[in-house]
Amino acid sequence: MEPSAVNDVRQAGLATLLADMAAGRTEVVDLTTPLSAATPTLELPAPFANLIDFSLEEVSAYNEPGPYWKHHNIHTGEHIGTHLDAPVHWATGRDGKDVASIEPGRLLGPALVLDVTAEAAADPDFLVDVHHIRVWEAEHGSLPDNGWLLVRTGWDTRSQSRESFLNKDEQGNPHSPGFTVECAQWIGEHSPLSGVGVETVGIDAGAAGGQQPPFPAHHFLLGNDKYGLTSLRNLAKLPPVGAALIVAPLPIVGGTGSPARVLALVDA
Repeated sequence: MEPSAVNDVRQAGLATLLADMAAGRTEVVDLTTPLSAATPTLELPAPFANLIDFSLEEVSAYNEPGPYWKHHNIHTGEHIGTHLDAPVHWATGRDGKDVASIEPGRLLGPALVLDVTAEAAADPDFLVDVHHIRVWEAEHGSLPDNGWLLVRTGWDTRSQSRESFLNKDEQGNPHSPGFTVECAQWIGEHSPLSGVGVETVGIDAGAAGGQQPPFPAHHFLLGNDKYGLTSLRNLAKLPPVGAALIVAPLPIVGGTGSPARVLALVDA
């Protein structure tokens, strides 16, 4: 095909997408948890240090410091609310990419929804294993290149309550779904995925500190140039296959992560 013909096809494809969006045939679904001082965030046990929660510092509000405008300083940790984990966030990815170095093409791709809401409702410590993905593939086809596996657990229904979202027991130990060590290793070392997304506060299970290696999703994904998304919501609005994911973190130079707006395009 001549280069001019290829460009015509590409332009036609984009024109069709924009027309479908304008006509309501393609819907934009926001998978992002609104970011505020009340957004539930990870709480590491002592002696580990925690990030600060999100807050806004008013600089002016149509007053003497700025009579015609309102603006704030933002105070937040990198890994707060719906956010992206970059490889350099973890020891196994310390020589890898920061947020600003991730290729834009890796931040867009097919969205693949694995629904384990029933399992997570029955067991808050439920772990996704390779066989769950194989069952999904048997029904929906092989995982595609550059895809994002989004694990639907129903955990987003807890996001209005910090206590329910973190789900700590009387000893202060959190309980939330995640991945087995074998599954995390398979995704990191053998799958064609760009990354995974979860509805919980982190890509690892609440009890992942007791796995070997500790926090295996972080260990194997970030150590193999794959990425993590956390605190997603509205995954119930996506089909198992057929949606497109758009991840938009701040390109922070040296950043190990960033709050992100995460959107999905779906057929209406």
